[in-house]
Amino acid sequence: MIPVLEKLSGFYNSYVLAILTVGYILGELGHYLIGVTSKQTAIELDYGDHACQQNTSMFHRQELPTQCSAVMNESSCQALDYNGTSYCEWNYNGLGIDYQILAGPTFILIFTIAGVFMGFAADKYNRVKMLTICTIIFGIAIILQGTVKEYWQLVLLRMVMAAGESGCNPLATGIMSDIFPEDKRALVMAIFNWGIYGGYGIAFPVGRYITKLNFWNLGWRVCYLGAGVLTVIVAALTGTTLKEPERKAIGEGDRTTASGKPISLWQVIKNPAMIMLMIAASIRHCGGMTFAYNADLYYNTYFPDVDLGWWLFGVTIGIGSVGVVVGGIVSDKIVAKMGIRSRAFVLAVSQLIATLPAFGSVYFDPLWAMITLGLSYFFAEMWFGIVFAIVVEIVPLRVRSSTIGVFLFVMNNIGGNLPILVDPVAKVLGYRGSIMIFYAGFYGISSILFFITCFLLDGKTDSSPEPESPKSHPDAVLNARHMHGHDNSVFTVDETLPSNGRPAQLPQHLQMSGNGYDKSQKSPARQNGAESSRL
Repeated sequence: MIPVLEKLSGFYNSYVLAILTVGYILGELGHYLIGVTSKQTAIELDYGDHACQQNTSMFHRQELPTQCSAVMNESSCQALDYNGTSYCEWNYNGLGIDYQILAGPTFILIFTIAGVFMGFAADKYNRVKMLTICTIIFGIAIILQGTVKEYWQLVLLRMVMAAGESGCNPLATGIMSDIFPEDKRALVMAIFNWGIYGGYGIAFPVGRYITKLNFWNLGWRVCYLGAGVLTVIVAALTGTTLKEPERKAIGEGDRTTASGKPISLWQVIKNPAMIMLMIAASIRHCGGMTFAYNADLYYNTYFPDVDLGWWLFGVTIGIGSVGVVVGGIVSDKIVAKMGIRSRAFVLAVSQLIATLPAFGSVYFDPLWAMITLGLSYFFAEMWFGIVFAIVVEIVPLRVRSSTIGVFLFVMNNIGGNLPILVDPVAKVLGYRGSIMIFYAGFYGISSILFFITCFLLDGKTDSSPEPESPKSHPDAVLNARHMHGHDNSVFTVDETLPSNGRPAQLPQHLQMSGNGYDKSQKSPARQNGAESSRL
């Protein structure tokens, strides 16, 4: 090997993480751009609600005799003036049921259904090739969104984009879990899944300021054209520079039930711990999606004279990034002491702390709204990577990606579609009240659900052998014990001896790993810090 390339090979894992994360960021940028460009898009494509809006930044809200948002009809809106200057306009505001459907259900419906199939395929086929194709698909779809002339065209292309992007998480998660060791797993998953918030955060300055610059008289369309081109470039790098890693079990190999049969996807999904984790993640996801789809529109509605684009970008990218890293490190550090339960405990505490400042971010005026938003983001953004670290640690290798696909299907269908209720609730309680319920309120509810999940997961596992129960039902291993993490021992009840093919129960410290080393000793690979047979 060329000396330079040999030195760079040590950074391959980091490079893989960077490429996967950048691709995910661009996909989420395409996903969330609609929330920032919706007003301009609605005006041009003719969809959504009309409202009276402040049309000039010459005046501060406090100076105006009547707020534009308080006027409910066009004639009264146009009649408002201050010192002879009209300061309101009656136009599309980017909101309404058309927008909520465009932002949420049309994307989520395809994203979740396709995600399940991607998860199953990822367990059988080359994940790098599949990810390359998926990235090309959603990249081209983003480009084409910058060329649409009708609302229905935008809806259709968001569906195509969703189909392509649905492969990102299950495919990338499978790749990363095969190349990164256990002690870095939560941090790696957190960095990758932060791509959701990275794309969402970048959408604020891109959607606001690139649109205002109006390059080539294309307005908001340039945002989509640029993001799509960059995505296609990343797809090319994915296909030409990444290699398919060897599939490795995170624990001691593929898991079996007490009867010796492989654990099925259904047995994994129906476990109480997994069900509660999916419900908690779905509620938390709803809170995040509600704010993501409505943040720019909310602040523009209530503070039209204050430009918060860079503030929202800074809080999301800066403080959110720190929260992601801290959450992953904390989770990884204490899991060895407390077991997989510690990850759920970190989730419960972080979301509880984030709840009160989340309320503040939609209650206070701009300055304190941004301060409390930053505080909320620091703790709130710990959740995503930790959740998927739990998932990959409590499922067997053979159904890992398909479990992630099903998990995302449930989480996105509940969490991604519930925000559609923001519009009807807003018509009753007001836009601010509706956002408080579905954003901050759901943070608090998820905290309680994550705390309950703690009791369905075991703490640190010990090496004591399990009592033999040869006549137990095939599902007994899943239903009789809490779900372990850390070493995936929940999926190991018996070992098959290669000499006679008969199952025999062995103490944990006498069992042999896949590479033949005694599990009570560290393998040379572990001592050198390389990937172990448990990865």
